[in-house]
Amino acid sequence: MALPAHADAASTANTEELDLYDIVRNPVVGNYKGYAEFKMGHYDNARSIWEALENRGNAQASFNLGILYEDGLGVAQNNQHAIEHYERAAIAGSSKAQYRLGLLYSDGIKTPRNDAKADKWLCAAAAQGDEDAVALLEQRNNTVRSQRDKDFYRAESLQVTRQYEKAAIIWKRLSNMGDTRSRTRLAWMHEAGQGMPRDLKKAAMLFQQSAQEGDAEAQYALAVMLHTGKGQAKNLEAAQEWLQRAATQNYGPAKEALAQE
Repeated sequence: MALPAHADAASTANTEELDLYDIVRNPVVGNYKGYAEFKMGHYDNARSIWEALENRGNAQASFNLGILYEDGLGVAQNNQHAIEHYERAAIAGSSKAQYRLGLLYSDGIKTPRNDAKADKWLCAAAAQGDEDAVALLEQRNNTVRSQRDKDFYRAESLQVTRQYEKAAIIWKRLSNMGDTRSRTRLAWMHEAGQGMPRDLKKAAMLFQQSAQEGDAEAQYALAVMLHTGKGQAKNLEAAQEWLQRAATQNYGPAKEALAQE
């Protein structure tokens, strides 16, 4: 099975030129288009795509909108709007949104601390196999396995409070120590320009390293880059291979892409 051949068709479009009818008709293609626009910093276009998909109940789009509002990308930063989008996504079954809500309610800075909600959403994500949720539950129960885990979630808390440069320093150190998930986090920061200038080539390099080490999230991100030609030279065969690897690990967006195809 191949990735949608026209997944990057809107990558240079203006918002008014986006074919939202086609996007909502095929959510996988739509999310790829939104991601391509996001990669290029076209946040208005990405938001228009994801709003159209969210109106059809697409969990991944709701999660992505939460990211835009939490980080103030193309919109006024608004924690309450972010929480609302994350909750829609979490209710619809997004483990990424469930984990994010668990982190936010545990942290208690962007939204009032609520241990019951934190445990609820972390348990939901853990039940879907989210290893970060499992590790954060362990930390909340004072059963953290290593100092590396403590440092990782310290960086998560710093990122949540928009202290991006401090978070990046920790994740870079952990990445240099061989921590795959920290390298993936650092890649996202390079891609979004958080705590450092936006650098898609650097993000792609880091995603590729984590992907080769078996990180499903990085494998999916790399697949999208290879398919859209953003941050990597376009290579549909390689994109498909990484997508299949991520899907084999039950990574939701990758499984959706393969199922739609």
